[in-house]
Amino acid sequence: PGLINEEFQNQLSKKKLFYPPDPASKGSCTLGGNIALNAGGPKALKYGVTGNYVINLEVVLPNGSIIWTGANTLKNSTGYNLTQLMVGSEGTLGIITKAVIKLISKPKHTVLMLIPFNVVSDSCEVVSKIFLEGISPSSIEFMEKAALELVQQTQFENIPFEMKKNEKSYLLIELDGNEEKKLLETAEKLYNIFEHYDCGEILIAENSAQKENLWKMRRNIGLAVKSYSIYKEEDTVVPRNKLPDLMEGVKLIGGEYGFKSICYGHAGDGNLHINILKENLSELVWNNIKKKGVREIFNLCVKLGGTISGEHGIGLVQKNYMDIPFSKEMINLQKEIKSLFDPNNIMNPGKIFPD
Repeated sequence: PGLINEEFQNQLSKKKLFYPPDPASKGSCTLGGNIALNAGGPKALKYGVTGNYVINLEVVLPNGSIIWTGANTLKNSTGYNLTQLMVGSEGTLGIITKAVIKLISKPKHTVLMLIPFNVVSDSCEVVSKIFLEGISPSSIEFMEKAALELVQQTQFENIPFEMKKNEKSYLLIELDGNEEKKLLETAEKLYNIFEHYDCGEILIAENSAQKENLWKMRRNIGLAVKSYSIYKEEDTVVPRNKLPDLMEGVKLIGGEYGFKSICYGHAGDGNLHINILKENLSELVWNNIKKKGVREIFNLCVKLGGTISGEHGIGLVQKNYMDIPFSKEMINLQKEIKSLFDPNNIMNPGKIFPD
């Protein structure tokens, strides 16, 4: 439970092994917390989320019993999948004390590209085009220009390239594999795709230091927002071909309620982090935004075929919106599962489900 994600990855790297889930907070988040939330991260696009790597769990149940949820095998169709039920349960069913994790070999090479777009919708629309062309990047990260300006403004990080006036958004695309020549050939295919869009000058990181600086810039967006203003972050997710509609809708809702939003996230799997900024808004207006504006955003997500959380979970903050993705019957079914595990309601009471 206390093992830091990045420390785990660093130890594995020495043995040429790889654990792909890498949230932006990987330097501080723990594996136990990652499992409890089914955390994702940039590489979830190619490799999947935390749950895809959890084989078996030791769990302390509310009655004090200690169980293992599965078997230490790659295949298991014996009974209900209690392992995956615990993954993402946010501490409401039991306490995870040990985990058996599946590992893979570490890719030998990576290519990292930064692509500026002069039209925001282009940077969203091109994502589906990349996959239709048979290209499978390990990461496709979307960043509004305003997000990077905020990183620079709050001095969390100097932006490692020159932002041009007409640029509106950026994609950070990573390719990985064991044959560098093939990765460069794939990068050339991406160039051919971007030629059909209104793009600026494409940057390819030349060395590991430049790659790290670009990734650090992306990871620091959340910290920059937190430093700049009181905010409310929504972890929306839609089918990736609906990402342009989500972006457009969020900005329209912002105009209606009078809030500014900073948007960034995992474009490759349709997972957009929407940071609604309070700035100088009055408490009355801010409370109305949190109550009604956020609900409109979540309704839009579900209308587009998505849902209200991709990797951050529900907790206390989002529980009163659970009626949007779920019917009353579905909510009650989940509450019954909670009651079966925890009849005295002592495990993270009041989380996930509306009162």
